[in-house]
Amino acid sequence: MMVIGLTGSFGTGKSTAAAKFKKKGAAVLDADQVARQLLKGVCKKAVVRSFGKYILRNGAIDRRKLGPVVFNNKQALKKLTRIIHPAVIKEFRKKISDYRKGGKVRVVVMDVPLLFESGLDRLADVTITVKAGQKDQIARATKRFKITKPQALKRIKSQMPLSQKIMLSDIIIDNRGSLNNLEHQVNAIWNKLQKRHLSI
Repeated sequence: MMVIGLTGSFGTGKSTAAAKFKKKGAAVLDADQVARQLLKGVCKKAVVRSFGKYILRNGAIDRRKLGPVVFNNKQALKKLTRIIHPAVIKEFRKKISDYRKGGKVRVVVMDVPLLFESGLDRLADVTITVKAGQKDQIARATKRFKITKPQALKRIKSQMPLSQKIMLSDIIIDNRGSLNNLEHQVNAIWNKLQKRHLSI
């Protein structure tokens, strides 16, 4: 079984690329989805203790309240990641181990915005970064997440620079074109990895 670490910056189309890999037959582990579950479960008390009951709505953590707090304050963001990242890594290790034991999954794609920052790249056999122009990032982010351009820019700047992620990655997907172009690149990468006999 091969594990692919897939990342990108906010709005580059990383999750869209992950969906394309899923169509090829890969199992996808979505870090954002796992983090949301953890905020409802094992990480909830620690996060509320750190940021206060202000972030709660009807007894649950409201990500729309938590988001502005952490993306407007680097120290607050670091505090949140110190709580969330270890739990996400633990969950990913368990899921990958389960896939290996099951023997039915040949490729696992870890869809992780903070792949290198969290250290989850160490679980990957191959790392891929999806890149795009900043104008495209902002346009996609404002449309998908219903946020303003300044808010989108703050989230982009809160992450490791895209140029640095590109340097750390084995493979780059250029998502400055159409969805068809993105799918073509995913297909080419899939076929290339098969030819390299990386246990797909």
